[in-house]
Amino acid sequence: MTISKRQKTLFHRFGSSGSHNKWKDWKWQVRHTVRDIDTFETVLGIKHPPEERQQLDETLRRFPLSVSPYYLSLIDPEDFRNDPIYRQCFPSPDELRVCRTDMADPLAEDTDSPVPGLTHRYPDRVLMHVSNVCAMYCRHCTRKRKVGDKDSIPKREAISKAIDYIRRTPVVRDVLLSGGDPFMLSNTYLEWILKQLSAIPHVEVIRIGTRTPVVLPYRITEKLTTMLRKYQPVWVNTHFNHPREITDSSRAALARLADAGIPLGNQTVLLAGVNDCPRIMRRLVHRLVQNRVRPYYLYQCDLSEGLEHFRTPVGKGIEILESLIGHTSGFAVPTYVIDAPGGGGKIPVMPNYLISWNTNKVVLRNYEGVITTYHEPDSYEQSFCDRNCADCHLALKLDGAEEYRAIGIEKLLADHDKTIALVPAHNERHNRRKAKAEKKGARS
Repeated sequence: MTISKRQKTLFHRFGSSGSHNKWKDWKWQVRHTVRDIDTFETVLGIKHPPEERQQLDETLRRFPLSVSPYYLSLIDPEDFRNDPIYRQCFPSPDELRVCRTDMADPLAEDTDSPVPGLTHRYPDRVLMHVSNVCAMYCRHCTRKRKVGDKDSIPKREAISKAIDYIRRTPVVRDVLLSGGDPFMLSNTYLEWILKQLSAIPHVEVIRIGTRTPVVLPYRITEKLTTMLRKYQPVWVNTHFNHPREITDSSRAALARLADAGIPLGNQTVLLAGVNDCPRIMRRLVHRLVQNRVRPYYLYQCDLSEGLEHFRTPVGKGIEILESLIGHTSGFAVPTYVIDAPGGGGKIPVMPNYLISWNTNKVVLRNYEGVITTYHEPDSYEQSFCDRNCADCHLALKLDGAEEYRAIGIEKLLADHDKTIALVPAHNERHNRRKAKAEKKGARS
């Protein structure tokens, strides 16, 4: 696959000579990462006015610039201000505007960290921060607090402590490698991590979150995919936000991963001025599935500091889902989620299709607005179950079945649990009850 005429021009603007094949060397791309506005303008052939430059320089002192030559080459210099690639990689003075609801760590990743470099939020899975290096600094990054930290790779000692936690925590069956970007590690170091995790009996699946197929597709080499193939099941989640990011090079990278038998998912962030349009999102999901990538999540933009200009109303996300559900293949529709501030995890947000219900019937509407009913059974008895889960001689005896402790709403629905209410902490009414009971107990 040859590079474009425009990329050849940019190659020489970086001062490079010789074979244009160097452009497709991911290490050449990393060495020529653009980190200042002057280089950005020179290579792209654009100019920002002096008064804007002053604001941009101030922004860069807080949130640095880092963009690969490949991703920069996708920008349309004739209309760069409206270009979705430009808006995702180039700083904006709006990033300096911190709102009262903004947070440095909105997802409480540091709070839910039992050992450095690891977040354990959900019951059966953990997130490992294996790299502090990205192929590009995304302007909408939820870990914006870390951008500008010294690019670094955790040493094996630090990674080993996180792996030891996983090893002694049998409930963990799913490990997500994140960062930074795990694919910015060397193949040797990444394989060492995968080998350590794969040797833990209760780790059933390893996931890798990466944006390299989008911003540095040349990183997805045959050597990398051959190595990954040895540690199945490995899942890879990408981060395409706009159809223009799906180029010949990114398609080739995705094909290498898919041909290696690696399941691919995509996590898109809903961004004002980038993809907050039903037509854009529909084209994006169609191109993803065309390249064997399952649209996984559509994220509402987080409450990280300096991202308000990227955030849309939640209603915009609902509108986009309404344009997808029923209008295209079900597997092309991502789950729209809000990652709850404070570390509550991902909360699905969907249009309302259940209109009403009574004791034996539910009223539903479809994507066309057709209203219909579904009649529930007049008599329902759970098959092969006496609802005595603590002493079950039926379902829980099946091979592969596991018993687990219900939490949250599931706890209220479980027949084997006697809990009838979940009471928020510091509920005044319950605190009064407790104080009254303690006072009565002290008198007796």
